[in-house]
Amino acid sequence: MKIKATIATVSLLSVIAFGAQAAQLVTGDQAQNMQPAGTVTISGTAGAPMDYRAQLSQKADEQGASAYKVIEARTGDNYHFTAELYK
Repeated sequence: MKIKATIATVSLLSVIAFGAQAAQLVTGDQAQNMQPAGTVTISGTAGAPMDYRAQLSQKADEQGASAYKVIEARTGDNYHFTAELYK
């Protein structure tokens, strides 16, 4: 029983730690207090909203940004998103 509790705790902490390091989606109001750091785009075929957020967050992280705001979004059979990055 202790092993299950330990595994559950470690899993939860891993998710929390990952979320703390990943760039966060922000609103326009939140972005007003942040320094712009460029833009990124993603595109492809098929996907889910969680996939889009993960891809944008990863690209923002690669550019050293702590947050991003989506400024263009097209979905359907193909998707395309553009996000402004913030530090």
